[in-house]
Amino acid sequence: MMGHLAVIGIGPGDARYLTPEADVALAYAQALYGYGPYLDRVPLRTGQSRHASDNREEGARAAAALQHAAQGTRVALVSGGDPGVFAMAAAVCEAIEYGPDEWRKLDVAFVPGITAMLAVAAKIGAPLGHDFCALSLSDNLKPWDLIERRLEAAASAGFVIALYNPMSGARPWQFGKAIARLAQHLPPATPVVFGRAVGRPEESVDVVTLEAANGTPADMATLVIVGSRDTRVIKRPGRSPLVYTPRAVAEVSA
Repeated sequence: MMGHLAVIGIGPGDARYLTPEADVALAYAQALYGYGPYLDRVPLRTGQSRHASDNREEGARAAAALQHAAQGTRVALVSGGDPGVFAMAAAVCEAIEYGPDEWRKLDVAFVPGITAMLAVAAKIGAPLGHDFCALSLSDNLKPWDLIERRLEAAASAGFVIALYNPMSGARPWQFGKAIARLAQHLPPATPVVFGRAVGRPEESVDVVTLEAANGTPADMATLVIVGSRDTRVIKRPGRSPLVYTPRAVAEVSA
C-alpha cells in the first residue's frame, strides 16, 4: 500500500480559519505530526495517532512524517498559517531531496492555509494593498547581516514589509535593530501594525508609528507589518483606524 503525506496549513488560530480542504485532509489522516501547540488546535479523532515535537525540530519532524508515510500510512503534517510560508512545506521538500529514494515515490499534497500576514491585514484594512514582501527576523537558518541587507533593500524599494518571528527570548535585541535599520529609509510617522495571536482568544491588533515601534511589545506570536511611504491611516471616531496602502503609487496617482 502506497502511503500519503499531506502538509496542511491550519491557519492562524480559530477553527473558522481552517479551509474545507484542510478539514477533509485532517479527517483522512491516520497519523498526525506537528509542533505541539499546533496539534492541540486539531480536534481529536478516533483512531488517529499524534506525534508532537518541538518548534526547532522541523527537519526531524519532516523526516519522521515521511518515514511513517513510506510505511503505507496516511499522514498529515500540520503547520500554523500556510505551510509554504516560513513553515513545513519547505522542510518536507528539502527532506525529500536529500532523503531516501522511497520518499520521492510518495503521494505528497500541500494544503494551503491563511498565513499570519493576511489574517493581520484583514483585521486592520488593506496594508498589503500594493507591493509587499515578507521577511523572517529569525537568524536560526540565515545570518543576521543578510536580514539587515534585505530589510534595507525592501524599505528603500518602497515595499510594505511583513515581519515574521520578530522577537524571541533567545534574541530580544534583533527587533530593535531591525526597526533602527528601517528608520534609516522610512519617515518616523510610517504606520506599523502589530498583530498578536490573531484568530485566538488573546488576539490584539495595534497601530503605532515607526518611531514608537521599538517600544511596542512583540514576541513569536506577533506579526508586524511595516508600511511604506505611501501607507495611510484613516482615523474613525469610536472605531479602530483603517490602515491601507493605495493601489497606485503617489507619482502615478498625482
